[in-house]
Amino acid sequence: MRDYDVVIVGAGSGGIGAALTAGKYGLRTLLLEKNNEIGGNAAVSGVSVWEMGAGGTGVPFDIYKRLKKVENAVGIYEFKRHCAWKNELGESQFPAGADLTISTNFKYIDSLRRFGTDSLAASEDFVRKYWHGVPFEPIVYQHIVEEMLKEYPKVELLKNTSFVKAEYIDGQVTSIQLSNKRDIRASYFIDATDDGHLSRACGGQTLFGQESKSMFKEPSAPLNPTKKLNGVSLIFRISPTETNEVQSLPENIPSDCWWTSKFPLTSFVQYPNGDYNVNMLPTMSGEEFFNWVNKDITVYEECLRRSLAHWHNLQTNYPMFQSFKIISRFISLGVRETHRVIGEYVLTENDLVKGLKQQSHPDIVAISDHPMDVHEEGRSGCTELDFPYGIPYRCLVPKGFKNVLMASRAASFSSIAASSCRLSRTMMQLGQAAGIAIYLAIKDNVNVMEISYDELCSELTKNHVQLEWPMSNDLREYLEKE
Repeated sequence: MRDYDVVIVGAGSGGIGAALTAGKYGLRTLLLEKNNEIGGNAAVSGVSVWEMGAGGTGVPFDIYKRLKKVENAVGIYEFKRHCAWKNELGESQFPAGADLTISTNFKYIDSLRRFGTDSLAASEDFVRKYWHGVPFEPIVYQHIVEEMLKEYPKVELLKNTSFVKAEYIDGQVTSIQLSNKRDIRASYFIDATDDGHLSRACGGQTLFGQESKSMFKEPSAPLNPTKKLNGVSLIFRISPTETNEVQSLPENIPSDCWWTSKFPLTSFVQYPNGDYNVNMLPTMSGEEFFNWVNKDITVYEECLRRSLAHWHNLQTNYPMFQSFKIISRFISLGVRETHRVIGEYVLTENDLVKGLKQQSHPDIVAISDHPMDVHEEGRSGCTELDFPYGIPYRCLVPKGFKNVLMASRAASFSSIAASSCRLSRTMMQLGQAAGIAIYLAIKDNVNVMEISYDELCSELTKNHVQLEWPMSNDLREYLEKE
């Protein structure tokens, strides 16, 4: 007898969505996390803000409802000021970047749209009306998710344990070895790692960096491939103080921006208790991060130096920040892009531009409308979409695999598509789809490509996952009852 029905490698957003769903469907489940804390980018790295966007229903909404029961654990933000908008004097409202503050005027359902504007700069009224994200306390989030997992007796969470190697025969992973020397056998596996670690270890084909225009016929792709990756952020937290002052820099850190042409713009997102989440866009280029080889200083230490210089610059040039101080920084860098695994279908810019109405996929399991959004010097840009688009189930199936699914930003996306669908709630939706797909595969004794798409979509709909735009009246009524 196999040890588990499904083993999920990685407890980031995708792994959490998969584990909660597998537990709900009664599967014997092992969720592995290499760190001491679950949550991945959304908690360990401090990306503790669900940006506005279509498709964030299902498991994310279940977690949100739990968060709402805890004082100051979650809120809905609105755009207060932005560097692209002008005040009465024609000056930038907020030259440092974006100022996003908690509002009591909006509900969760108001966080489920982004598409429909040409640009943020030209659409202040639209943005103020529709763009509302969901900031939450990361420690409370982790606690609540772990409590939800414990409600399913067949789900086992194993932290501080990583995947080491796998036995892979004829398209199937038969067993994996863990860092604790334990060998695990399972019927199915979900790779929810941020870089497709399990799939790559079994010979899965991968993509890395920008693909050439000829590879997927994407209009915005470069003529030749590059190794450029979406940038990396070291996020820190600031809190109001009673006195105004500029926090001093350590002697070994320059006050100027030594790593690029100028200090980056910054996203300031208010937590429900009044603190702010501060996200440099970015702290380090993705390419520099991936290739870091300095023996004298770690990549995290270098990002820390940059974040301190950045904060010093903000306080020096914008007195409004002198009434805040850094109180903490997150222990892991927020990484937006590394390896991606080629699946039975590769989502591309062409899918994003077509939108749901023009896509012909029979197996859409999640929708999104986040722009093609890159934070990388020499490649940066944010191209808004006209409509939501769908992500096919086949993007979750590594090419040639029979019992493995992907549920992370390392799924089968082109670099351009990944810049859009990489957000936490979308990854959680992929995990939810993967969990249900494994249930169906076990029920019908088939491999992951032989399940019924109709049945998969039906189960997702039963679990309040949005697969269409506009959303159904039933789903709208369900969300309104938060």
